Parts: sequence; C-alpha cells; structure tokens
Amino acid sequence: MKTLVIAEKPDMGRTIAAVIEPRAKNNRSYLEGERYIVTWAIGHLLGLAEPDAYDPKYKRWNINDLPIIPEHFKIVPNPKTKDQLKTIKELAKRCNAIVNACDAGREGQYIFALIQQQLKLRQPVKRLWISDLTAASISQGFSNLKDASEYENLTQAARARSEADWLIGMNASRAFTTRHNALLSVGRVQTPVLALIYDREKEIAAFESQTFYDVLGYFKQGQTEYRGMWQGERLTEQAKAAEIAAAVKGKTGSISKYEVKPTKEYPFKLYDLTLLQREANAKYGYSAKKTLDLAQALYERHKVITYPRTNSNYVTEQNIEGMHKTLHMLKAGPYAELALNANAGIVHKQNKSVCNPARVEDHHAILPTLKKAGTLSKEEQNVYDLVVRRFLSHFYPPAEYKVHTVLTRVEQHTFKTGIKELVSLGWKVVLEASPDKEKNSGKRGKKDEEEETEEWTEGHFELDASRPVECTKSEAKEKATQPPKSYTEGTLLKAMESAGKQMEDEELREVMKDAGLGTPATRAATIERLKKVGYIEMNGKRILVTEKGKTAIELIRHAGVELLASPEMTGQWERRLNQISKGEAAQEKFMENVKKFTFSVIEKVRRQAPASADSFGTESGSRTRKGRIGGSGTGRAGSSGSARSSAATTATLPAERAKLGDCPRPGCGGTVIEGRKGYGCTHFKQGCGFVIWKEYKGKRLSESMLKSLLSKGQTQLLTFKRADGSAVKARIVLEDAPTGRLGVQRE
Repeated sequence: MKTLVIAEKPDMGRTIAAVIEPRAKNNRSYLEGERYIVTWAIGHLLGLAEPDAYDPKYKRWNINDLPIIPEHFKIVPNPKTKDQLKTIKELAKRCNAIVNACDAGREGQYIFALIQQQLKLRQPVKRLWISDLTAASISQGFSNLKDASEYENLTQAARARSEADWLIGMNASRAFTTRHNALLSVGRVQTPVLALIYDREKEIAAFESQTFYDVLGYFKQGQTEYRGMWQGERLTEQAKAAEIAAAVKGKTGSISKYEVKPTKEYPFKLYDLTLLQREANAKYGYSAKKTLDLAQALYERHKVITYPRTNSNYVTEQNIEGMHKTLHMLKAGPYAELALNANAGIVHKQNKSVCNPARVEDHHAILPTLKKAGTLSKEEQNVYDLVVRRFLSHFYPPAEYKVHTVLTRVEQHTFKTGIKELVSLGWKVVLEASPDKEKNSGKRGKKDEEEETEEWTEGHFELDASRPVECTKSEAKEKATQPPKSYTEGTLLKAMESAGKQMEDEELREVMKDAGLGTPATRAATIERLKKVGYIEMNGKRILVTEKGKTAIELIRHAGVELLASPEMTGQWERRLNQISKGEAAQEKFMENVKKFTFSVIEKVRRQAPASADSFGTESGSRTRKGRIGGSGTGRAGSSGSARSSAATTATLPAERAKLGDCPRPGCGGTVIEGRKGYGCTHFKQGCGFVIWKEYKGKRLSESMLKSLLSKGQTQLLTFKRADGSAVKARIVLEDAPTGRLGVQRE
C-alpha cells in the first residue's frame, strides 16, 4: 500500500509532490505516484461546533442559558470544503501510513489533528517539519521524518488555544450582547488588544500640552562650526530664555569638556514575522495582514523565503552553511554588488547575533532561500527586498562612529553638543538610500529632536579644547510637550508582542516574546477582527477606537472582569500555552482555569446594568433583534474570540441610508438598505429576517449585484474558483426570497 501525504494547502501539496513523486498523476484534488498519494487541506477543513450543536435552545441567545461549557467539544466540517475532507477520507482507505505535511507550527498541527480525529485515521503518522519549500529542504525533510508522537504536546497546546477561545469568546460575547442589547464581540486576545488602543487614545485625549523654551547656541572654532543646547532646568518663561540667548550672542566661550569615544553599530536582528510586519508598515504602510499574505506568497508560491510565521530572530548551527550558499546565489542578479562585497566569514556558528540555537524553537528567522526570485509583484518585491537586505547586512562589519561630547561655557552658561561622526559605513551600505531608513529600524528610543546626537556629514569633526570658541548666533525656540502617538499597526504589533509592556530594552522584550498577545501567525487576524466588528478604524496609518469600541471596553471593565481586558494577564495565558507545547504545563489545568474564569465573567455581567441605546455611536447597526443573535467564529484566526450577527448589522440604521430596493418578503413592505456586513430589511424589528451577506462563495456582492438579485433573482455571469484551482462560470441566484438565502447556478 501507499503513504498518504496531507499538506495544508494545494500549492504546498503540489510542490511536495514535484519532489517526492515527480511523475505523479494529477487527479485535481490529489496527486498519485508509485509510493505516495499527495493531497491537502484548504486551511481549516473542520472547526469547533456552534452551541446549538449541543442543544437547539442555544440558537436563541439568552443570558440565562450561560455559561455554555461542553463536556467534550464537537467538531464539524466546513461546508465550503467538505468535498476535500471526503477526498482525504477515501484516499486514506488506500494507504497504510500517513505523513502530516501541514505547516510546521501550532495551527498546522491542529489542522491535521482535527482531520485525524474526524476521519478516525488509525494509520501510523510521521511528521514533515521543514522551514522552506525548496526541493532540497523537502527531500531532506522526507529522509528525516519525525514520529508524530514528538509533537503531541504541540497538538495539546493547539487544542487548548482553540477551546479556550471558544469558551471565552462564545460565552462572554453572548453575555455582553444580550445584557446590553448590542452585538458585542469579546475574546481572549482581541479584547486586551482593544484595551491597549483604548488606553492610548484616552491618554492622548487627557494630555495637556505645556509650552517650554530651548536656547540654542551656534559656535565656531576655526573652520569647525557646531550647535549646542543650553543646560539647566526646563525654561517655561519666554523672557528668561530670551535673556540667556541675548547674554551669550557674540561672546567668546571656552570648552569645559571634550570627549571622543569610538562606537560601533551592529546589524539589526534578522526578521521574525512581527518585526517584518512592523517594518513593512513603517516603510510601505502595509497592514499586518497584507504583509503576512505577501510573505506567505513568497514562501508558498514563489519559494524564495523560508517559513514566515516564526517568532525567532536567530538561526541554528545547521543553517549557517545554507546561508553561505544563499549568499553565493545572490552574487548573480539585482543584489550582485552587495553580495560580492559581503564577507562570508562574518556569519559563523560563534556569531551569537545570528546563530543562537537557544533562541530558536519551532522555526529560525526568516531568510531568503536558494531559489532565485522570478516575477514578483511590486508589493511582493518590496517584502522580499526587506528580507534580502536584512540577510545581507549580517555579512558586513559593524558601522563605526566617533561620538563627540562637547560642553561649551559662555558667560556662566553651559551648552551641550553631541556629534556622531561616521568613520566607516559597514553594514549600512546595504540599506536603501531613504530618509526614513533609521526610523524603520525599530531600535531607537524616542527623544526630543533637539536632544538627539547630531549626525556629522561634513567630513572630519575636530575641536581643540584649549582654544576659545565664538558664539556666532543664539536663539530661544518655543516648544510644546507632545502627547503619546496613536498606535499604527506596526507599533501595535510591538505592543502585542510584549503584552503591552512599553519596553525599549530589546533583551527584555525578547524574554517577553512567549507571553505576548496572540502569536506571530494570529496577530494580524486579531487586528483585522477589531476592524471588522467596528471597534477600531484607520485614519491614515493611525488606529483610532470607535464609540462602539470605547463602550465595549468600559462595559467590560465596569462589570468587574478587568482580567478579560488585561494585556499582561492574557500574555501570561499565551505563555502557559507555550509551556504546554513544550510539555512544561498541563492542558487540563489550563482549561480548568479558563472554565472558572468563564463562570466568573457570566456572573458579573448578569449583575451589570444595561447600557443606554445611544452609547455605541452612530454605527448602531449592531443593535440586536430580540432573542436571535449569531454564534462565534472559530476559524484559524480564532484567537480573538468572536460573535457573528444573524442580521446584516442593519438594525436601527440611520434613516438617511440609501434605499436599494423593496424587501422581497411577501407582505413585508420594508426596504433593503446597506449595513456593515450585508444588506438587510428595515423591518427587522417587526420580525423580517431578510438578509443578504456581502461575502458569498468568495465573491463580494456590490450594490449593483444586490439590485440585480432583487429585481431579476440572479446576478450576471461570474467566474468561480474550485478548490483545485480550476475555474467555472456561474451566477449567484436568490433561492429563498423571504430569508435572502443564496445559491450558485452553473451555466
């Protein structure tokens, strides 16, 4: 009999098959060769069941039915991909061994574990654990397959994560929603992240700017001219600042202190996913999700970078030889000059800034692979460029500077000057010429611009401390203290990584990495979730909390369940999950604590006074229909915990919403208008259940498509993608007018 190989996605499956069974027959949903049959999941084929799978009464949301604590969690197939699950079941019957080739991480482990559980697969299982999809890595991985039992702890951690998110998201969302008559999504990770944003915006709103004055002196000795800042207590009176400026202008001074210290700057750390997302956001404005999608495409489709969903900035000793080979590959192509001038000898096993096995858990840092990049989109090229330049920088020596510290004394007043004189550019030749290249490094602390050491770009800086200087000019500059900055996706990712702790110390932040909010793979989805439920909105790069988001956090905190919004405590939960994956903590104990906490949340919310109807802002389309509110999402990014409305979030929408058509429900008389997630009837309060979601079968329904469905019962001809990647022509049709249920009709 043959061995069944189950990859996570079709592209991965085909790539693996090309290496282990190059002559395999392509059967659309699987490939079959002499020894192996290679098939795939399509992300999550299964998920945790909705509450009504345990009892039909849970179809109606009622706080008196909470908490919902299943004795054993049920799993159900994703209806969109059930055919692929059936294919795996049939193929498994013809095989006597299985290889789990899903992504080498916690969620990939969970995807396979659910398939194995649902289909009751009894064959012995081996694990393919590789960090890139190059032919060499796949071949080596298959010659070194691991026993599945080695990853049992990781499976337990994955189950605990999913079930904990279900318990908290499902119960807390239903409790707050029913108590306050508004759809409120609550989750183990998303709520503390929302709390971070809320607290930052409150801090900004409460900030009172104070005016102060800096006095600057401009000095000259021979051909050398420099600037210094007056030293003393902060000046709050303009007259006093002007008096000092006038006292020193045109006067002769002396140098009371002059120190010159050599210093070196080493390359920034190799990328983990979060750092890559932060820098792509700072440089290109990409959202965390967009960067993840681009990196995943570079890994899966183009195979030019290693596994991106990593939380490590280091490599192991086994990676050093591969890094040298990649450097050699880069000597031909667009990076040829940088690669040819690099020094391979700098990257070796004793270089702890690169090679640190103790800091590598499941996956090493993101690296370019041996495969040359072919045709990439502009955005893919941007992310690839970040990875390649960061990689190349480690084959260069440190940048060298002389830091000059000068204290200049004039008329009893002292001025301080910091000059950073470049001696050797070193690894910084790898950086693109860009005005914000330093800003993007993520390594500088925040300082007032006038206090920063000045970069000296005019050749050699030199002073003679025994000679006098002239104060050629002076000025008093009015300044104002600045409020904290709103989060961007980049700075929010940094805060999530360290569970909200404002840590400039990189080493301390490194220690906190296993206690952050979510994981590198789920943080982007958490941010997207907060946007989707209407808790946050973007203003350029800035993340702002909405009225609905503010009210949600305030209700949670006032209910006495501050723990649910605590970044640090939730970070500790993530640390415990990490310990479970290493066999250092018990899954059962973790889940027991989660259940206790769930009971506590329900009891406290039950005693809370209902919120006023106008406390959720103008977008009150989340107001509920009595007794019927949707369930909770449990997909791959479910670390946020969620609640889905069974209405198109059109309840009590503003009257000025455009009428898109008459409600097709017989005798209704309502009109169809647009909500946040779909198109619904204005007579929902009278019991009309008509709703058409904006997303259907991978298609986004526009207003024109909606109008066509209402008037003709069908859309124009559309192109749909099958699971195997092939295309089919079909129309979306309105199958049931009273409810808005849709279907697909092929041509």
